[in-house]
Amino acid sequence: MSKTALFTGKSEELCPECGALLVIRTGKQGPFKGCSRYPECTYIHALTPQNDGHVVKVLEGQNCPQCGETLVLRQGRYGMFIGCSSYPDCEYIAVIDKPDETQIDCPQCKQGKLLQRKSRYGKVFHACDRYPECQFAFNHTPVAGICPICSYPLLMEKRTSRGNRLFCASKVCGKEVSTEKDD
Repeated sequence: MSKTALFTGKSEELCPECGALLVIRTGKQGPFKGCSRYPECTYIHALTPQNDGHVVKVLEGQNCPQCGETLVLRQGRYGMFIGCSSYPDCEYIAVIDKPDETQIDCPQCKQGKLLQRKSRYGKVFHACDRYPECQFAFNHTPVAGICPICSYPLLMEKRTSRGNRLFCASKVCGKEVSTEKDD
């Protein structure tokens, strides 16, 4: 059985451009209906609706500070957000989830604080709040402290087979730091 036979299916709808049968296929963006006379006819129609930024709830009584229209709660590609109901005329967006700010100083620039951020894939990391001036980023949980071996001003918590342990956050050192309860 060929690969195209696995991903195609017949529907009873006719192509609005040429009158041929529409076939259900899958592509990079998901399933779609396409004309069976492809490549002569290039008609396609998405089966899944584009729900990037669709309205979940209208927030009555809350008005946009830029244009005065009603604010709405929307579901977007990266999660929920509050935006203006007159989008795209008004592009106001309110922040729902502020990143968790730690009180730990950035070890690289020594001016900013470390913030908890999420990558576009959902992985949590910590970075300096002075980005893009300071591009310090860190994948582990930071812990305030000084490495007794190299005097680096940041420690990290790692999950090991022996439980959660503290290590020096310096890439050069990286040694395990013993705590009082370990001794």
